[in-house]
Amino acid sequence: MRRNKSISLLLFIFVTITAFTMFSIIVEARKQHSKKTKPNKHRKDSPTIPGPAPAPLPQRGSCPSQSSIFNILSFGAKGDGGSDDSKALLSAWKAACEVPGATVEIPAEFKFLIKPITLQGPCMPHLVLQIDGTLLAPPEVGSWPKSSLFQWLNFKWVHNFTIQGSGTVNGQGFDWWTPFNVFFIQKTSKHIPDMKPTALRFYASYNVTVQDIEIVNSPQCHLKFDNSKGIKVNNITISSPEDSPNTDGIHLQNTQDVEIQHSNIGSGDDCISIQTGCSNIHVHHINCGPGHGISVGGLGKEKSVACVSNVIVENVWLQNTLAGSRIKTWQGGIGLVKNITFSNIQVSNVKYPIIIDQFYCDKHICKNQTEAVAISGVRYDQIIGSYTTQPIYLACSSTVPCMDVDLINIQLKPSPEYRSFKQALCWNSYGKSQAPLVPSSIDYCLRRDGRSVKRTSRSSHEHMC
Repeated sequence: MRRNKSISLLLFIFVTITAFTMFSIIVEARKQHSKKTKPNKHRKDSPTIPGPAPAPLPQRGSCPSQSSIFNILSFGAKGDGGSDDSKALLSAWKAACEVPGATVEIPAEFKFLIKPITLQGPCMPHLVLQIDGTLLAPPEVGSWPKSSLFQWLNFKWVHNFTIQGSGTVNGQGFDWWTPFNVFFIQKTSKHIPDMKPTALRFYASYNVTVQDIEIVNSPQCHLKFDNSKGIKVNNITISSPEDSPNTDGIHLQNTQDVEIQHSNIGSGDDCISIQTGCSNIHVHHINCGPGHGISVGGLGKEKSVACVSNVIVENVWLQNTLAGSRIKTWQGGIGLVKNITFSNIQVSNVKYPIIIDQFYCDKHICKNQTEAVAISGVRYDQIIGSYTTQPIYLACSSTVPCMDVDLINIQLKPSPEYRSFKQALCWNSYGKSQAPLVPSSIDYCLRRDGRSVKRTSRSSHEHMC
């Protein structure tokens, strides 16, 4: 019996010691675990506890969490038509430029006075300038900075970019059209060039779309593209008074792959002006007038090289314009104009519906020169309507004649309200004509056989392009 009590006591002591040992091990393990997980502020890689972690800085190409709409009012613009909102537009542009698919918003029912400004890229893809309100240029000639007379809104190096909206871009060019104001400002400053600013200019830009907006009263050109490629202009309206000088509607220079469609253009100069370095131009479904019509050139001024090729102008209505379909080159120039088509052109009260002029001169007297930009492969097809002065005027160089000119289905009648008319003029132009032809003298206008014409000079011009 005593022996059993001794065994029981030993078992109790053993169990107690074992339990105490296990308890000590667990307590020590918890202490060690607590030490490992406790933040150490002296360690560079330790986490911080207070507050939520800050969002990472946005990087180009990331998907930002903020809105992709950048309203100019949110950047300090007043929109009252009198305050200078240039900095607000520039700030909105810079912010949107960093965000893929962003929109700079010019809200409706506000007028924003914007001084000459450059909105520069490249930006993230698919940037949109949504113009639903009105942008106003400085109205006084003297308020323009001396270094900003080339353009008002200058878009530089933008790619995959769209301007759209129901709003208006107003160049407020009335002071610029007054000869006294321009003369005064030029004479009082040695640094102001003999020129007037373009409203919207795109330089070295690619895949640009301009659609739906209205551009009015530019001091000079309304919409200009130079050194650009992949341009689409759709459903825009351009207008300025007939007495606004040198205010081209759309001006293209050194620009390729252009489509201009479904637009209304009326200005004091060319509705569309296609200058040197342009190729693959498609103009269609355009209402033009008033103005000087649709022109290729003038080209070759001051003996310069001029190259234009692959131009199609079709389904166009011209009313009360100086010219209809025109090609104009300066004497003394070199280069080549080739593959130009004007088709399905409706004219109403147009002074000269069809013009090729290799003696172009914007002065009363210009010096006669023998060289000229060569013209080859020009097709006039279905030019129908009324003229007020002369149906056709083809004045080609004596040394570099116009070659391969086609006159097909030309039906031009004098306007009833005008009584002074000239006969069709064709000088040193070679090609073929095809009935119907009205007036009938058109059938005798072109020289038929150009094989005997010396092509040495023209070949050298082709080499230049």
